[in-house]
Amino acid sequence: MAVYAVGDLQGCLAPLQCLLQRVAFDPHQDRLWLVGDLVNRGPQSLDTLRFLYGMREAVTCVLGNHDLHLLAAAQRIERLKKTDTLREILEAPDRDLLLDWLRRQKLLHYDEGRGTALVHAGIPPQWSLKKALKYAAEVEQALQDDERLPLFLEGMYGNEPAKWHRELRGISRLRIITNYFTRMRFCKADGTLDLKSKEGIGTAPPGFAPWFSHPERKTRGLKLVFGHWAALEGQCNEPGLFALDTGCVWGGAMTLLNLDSGERHRCDCSPEKPTRSVA
Repeated sequence: MAVYAVGDLQGCLAPLQCLLQRVAFDPHQDRLWLVGDLVNRGPQSLDTLRFLYGMREAVTCVLGNHDLHLLAAAQRIERLKKTDTLREILEAPDRDLLLDWLRRQKLLHYDEGRGTALVHAGIPPQWSLKKALKYAAEVEQALQDDERLPLFLEGMYGNEPAKWHRELRGISRLRIITNYFTRMRFCKADGTLDLKSKEGIGTAPPGFAPWFSHPERKTRGLKLVFGHWAALEGQCNEPGLFALDTGCVWGGAMTLLNLDSGERHRCDCSPEKPTRSVA
């Protein structure tokens, strides 16, 4: 059995299928980890969800900000934007089946045997893995509760509070947890977020740094697979960290990582570029 992790799909199904074919992926034996942002902005959001649902027993998935946006749009809490490619999902006859599966996915997954965690954006430096799993479960419970789901989705939008405090309650508490796991790029060592800057490492606002670079980060030593930050172009020099969003939806590439061997496979999203393997 082989276990692979793939970067943000964002509705780009063809490159994913290309990569899976290249490694002879067998859903009856192999496993596929998804860093979130399965849908939106790409051309095949509905087909992507259907494809993943069809092999759901072989899939381990965490949710990204675009996945949560889809759930909010389905509840008519958030309007679709001009750049969204989600309408075909919302109008599909099997939408309820697909969305119910989506909202039951995790925010943070940990494989104890491999000592490896999977998350969309990251884990803030002030949280241990134990605390991160506990806080992720709070949001996961809200997503899976029929009564709490609309209230959570309505309240999850916003940049405040910008810093975690254990005394936070209600939607403010769930919002900061969600922002850490699905939107974070830059923060301070105490977890104070900057959610406006979205470019590369060198664009950190004064006093801020990439979440993974703080020396005090409590998850150092943990293997961690994440996506979300296309501007990194898959480059993260921190030991044990694997940045897999290589900007496929922006014309870059999709990256597939063999979690056991470390081998990476890359599918460039321009049709004239060949698929290739990289060390």
